[in-house]
Amino acid sequence: MNRCDWAAGQFEEYVKYHDEEWGVPVHDDTKHFEFLILEGAQAGLSWATVLKKRDGYKKAFANFDPKKVAQYDDNKIQRLINNPEIIRNKLKIRGSVNNAQRFLEVQEEFGSFNKYIWQFVGGKPIVNHWKEMKDCPATTKESDALSKDLKKRGFKFVGSTVIYAHMQACGLVNDHLTTCFRHSQV
Repeated sequence: MNRCDWAAGQFEEYVKYHDEEWGVPVHDDTKHFEFLILEGAQAGLSWATVLKKRDGYKKAFANFDPKKVAQYDDNKIQRLINNPEIIRNKLKIRGSVNNAQRFLEVQEEFGSFNKYIWQFVGGKPIVNHWKEMKDCPATTKESDALSKDLKKRGFKFVGSTVIYAHMQACGLVNDHLTTCFRHSQV
């Protein structure tokens, strides 16, 4: 079975993530919030590192409930900084709490984060036709625009590269290689 190069020969959870999640259009706010936290945590690290700690993040960040995470105080943040089940980067942890607060503001303004984010791709996935991973960009004009708007709203760890990874993960873009069995399925 042909997969995208980045998933070939990886550990079981990584391959499962590629085969079942990556590129599948997400319309659930909780899932969007999860990927904002995870993609922000990935900044400067490998996705494998984050994926191995995904269960730890789920526990530490209240099953990715932005209402609960938005209430985290300094004591809770300090406990997270000492939690070996997640990436213990103080700025990223504080950024996640900040982003939960901003996420709730977007939900209030637009009715859902989903409605907000999908407007940046015209409401439907952008389907690319890459033959090799080297052809796939790290950013696009859409990720640039979304990143700029999120920053304007006060979000942290939402540079264009991080946001493009979010768009790929949540199916706003289909960047499966044309040789990958998932390209035509998502």
